[in-house]
Amino acid sequence: MAQPAKLNDDAPTLAQAIEAWRRWLVAERRAAAHTTSAYLRDLNAFLDFLAGHIGEPPTLGALSALKTADFRAWLAMRAGEGYRKTSTARALSSVRSFFRYMKRAGLAENAAIRQVRGPKLPHAVPKPLTESEAAAALEHGAQIAGAAWIGKRDAAVLVLLYGCGLRIDEALALNFGERPRGEAMMIRGKGGKERIVPVLPAVHAAIDAYIAACPYPLTRDGALFIGARGGRLGARTVQGLMAKLRARLGLPASATPHALRHSFATHLLSAGGDLRAIQELLGHASLSTTQRYTDVDADALLAVYDRAHPRAHHG
Repeated sequence: MAQPAKLNDDAPTLAQAIEAWRRWLVAERRAAAHTTSAYLRDLNAFLDFLAGHIGEPPTLGALSALKTADFRAWLAMRAGEGYRKTSTARALSSVRSFFRYMKRAGLAENAAIRQVRGPKLPHAVPKPLTESEAAAALEHGAQIAGAAWIGKRDAAVLVLLYGCGLRIDEALALNFGERPRGEAMMIRGKGGKERIVPVLPAVHAAIDAYIAACPYPLTRDGALFIGARGGRLGARTVQGLMAKLRARLGLPASATPHALRHSFATHLLSAGGDLRAIQELLGHASLSTTQRYTDVDADALLAVYDRAHPRAHHG
């Protein structure tokens, strides 16, 4: 990975360091736009707290001088104000990322933050759709939009998420020249990591139907999925589509675009898929992340047992 560039000024400011970090996140880490925005919001909230905590606007020198107690005071403030543990864990991750960047760039260094532990998070279990719920979402996905071509586009996006297990950002980042045209396709995931995913005939059919109906010109280096006004389709539109499907079909609140990716993994595992193969298909860096789906599968098996076994409801 390329090292961060030094700032030009002899005495760079904190604002310059933050802007350099933002550029590095985009160019080197290939962080999605909403991820970068979240990192910046978390860091700015930390700096706002710090201004009150130390009694003056923080500088690079002040960040270098922070003690473990200062970071713990910030975490205590968040706990006292009722921030969710997951939100605080993400905020701490954002701040740590900035401090790591500053050390690599030679701007500032603080070993104290490495001694700070974030809140203990509950073991999160993915919430996939059942096979019938996923099928209903795909079937009705094309019926929500007013324009026929938009309905075909929406159906293609949903089929791609469920059929290939993509993250919503991965699907919407595809350019027309990167569309699936064979039995497999290359996906660039988090941190620019690439992986190969197989492409089902149903995915080809849905994307081909959308391309044939799209009224906008599709160019090799332009977006595959186009919004109603001709720009690249945004994640909010797909999230809104799933919200409408939840209301129409009575799907659970957990039925989001990401739930289709969870469903892809869980249904593969239920059908006998190999856990390490599923890890590769999802692009997980750690097998432990993929192993969460075994908890889902076990829950499903217990539910079947509870419904069907003749002794399940006897003492």
